[in-house]
Amino acid sequence: MKVVTLNRRELAGAVADVGVLVPIAVALMVKNGLSATAVLLPAALLYFTVATVYKLPVPVQPLKAFGAIAIAKGLGADDIAAGALLMGAIFCALGQLRLLDLAARGFPRALIRGVQLTVGLLFLKIAWTLVTSPSKGFKEYALSSGWALPLAMLVLVLAFAFRRLPITLALVGAGAIVAVVLAGDKASFGPSAISVPHLDGATFWTAFTVLVLPQVPLSFANSCLATADAARAYFGRLGERVRPGRLATTFGSANLLAGAISGMPVCHGAGGMTAHYAFGARTAAAPAAMGALLLTLALALGSGLAALLAAFPLPILAGVLATAGVLHILLLRDLHRARDWAVALLVGIVGFELNLTVALALGLALWWLPVGVSRLPRLRTA
Repeated sequence: MKVVTLNRRELAGAVADVGVLVPIAVALMVKNGLSATAVLLPAALLYFTVATVYKLPVPVQPLKAFGAIAIAKGLGADDIAAGALLMGAIFCALGQLRLLDLAARGFPRALIRGVQLTVGLLFLKIAWTLVTSPSKGFKEYALSSGWALPLAMLVLVLAFAFRRLPITLALVGAGAIVAVVLAGDKASFGPSAISVPHLDGATFWTAFTVLVLPQVPLSFANSCLATADAARAYFGRLGERVRPGRLATTFGSANLLAGAISGMPVCHGAGGMTAHYAFGARTAAAPAAMGALLLTLALALGSGLAALLAAFPLPILAGVLATAGVLHILLLRDLHRARDWAVALLVGIVGFELNLTVALALGLALWWLPVGVSRLPRLRTA
């Protein structure tokens, strides 16, 4: 049994995925009016669940497509809560019925690598946007792109070169100090108010059509299939406990809580697994530490947290996120056959440029149609 020890490497791995968490969390607080405490509480509790259930650094992230659409359309807390409840119900049901574990058998490794390529490219895109076109919540403290882009590249080089050292701990620590210096006067103690959403049929319909439908394929492919695959790739037999159905159940349950308190919908993610692992996380200590950090921020500083997080240096977030994206794309190195590369590249590029649902359909067709055609003569002679 792997010994759980909280050391610098585990702490460095624990904070390595903040490049996804912080930008979406800040935008949901500032633009959509979500309570900071409600935003972080589901993520904190899911990290504790991860530490208990999987005993590995399984990541916790915001629902990316869901969050991006909600932010872009300026949807209110009630719409977001309804979407979280629907996501929770859907994935809890899929997880408990073991339908995802069954479906996972039809997805070859090449297709999963394509999903991971999509996620890696998405990380790079988000990192680029953070420093070239920061969202409204970061505008007050954001550097011009002429300064932010070179600094982010420097962070990328440092994070990549020294990833076997606790470099993310130093970078995130430096970013926290900068945030306190810039916006410490806006901080306040205590949690922010949590409210129960006001829901009706129209709210659920809006949430289902606008938020849930685009997110479900991404969560199925990335949060369940690709995360389970990454766990096996990084942890071998220990990663076998990270199954698609269990992942659906754990993040589905967290979304039921998020919806109940008008919080931020959350999921798992293969890119976050790479970030945690690449920078040193190996045991339950990392998710437990991250859960404790988020819980402390939610309850002790929630009332003024939006201002503090908005002052966190974007080049650090972008550089660490871009490093995770590059390392995640490198998972494709275990592909050898031309057919595998063709499927992975098709799924990855189409998923990034167009739509992951379309990419998965094309990938499955490209993979299984030749298999079906090759079996036709045997069926005719049988």
